[in-house]
Amino acid sequence: MSEQSRTLPPEALDAWAAALRERFGLSAEDLPVALILDLARDVAVGVARPAAPFSAFAAGLVAGRAGGSPEDTTAAVAAITEMAAQWEYEG
Repeated sequence: MSEQSRTLPPEALDAWAAALRERFGLSAEDLPVALILDLARDVAVGVARPAAPFSAFAAGLVAGRAGGSPEDTTAAVAAITEMAAQWEYEG
């Protein structure tokens, strides 16, 4: 895959999100694109770029274990975002 083909217009993300929602029976509240993109940005800046997708996965796991509601997702994202804002690597 070329680098150019990896850069897509915003409509492509919308189409991908719609396809995921349809395939897995999710609503827009179940798959909050802007919330997850903001989480990825905040973790990438506050921690490191590779931590962003890993943290998004962790947020989904935490939210699912808490019950899986949109509110659980929002709370998990908020907790991880707060951690990223305060993160200082001491290695």
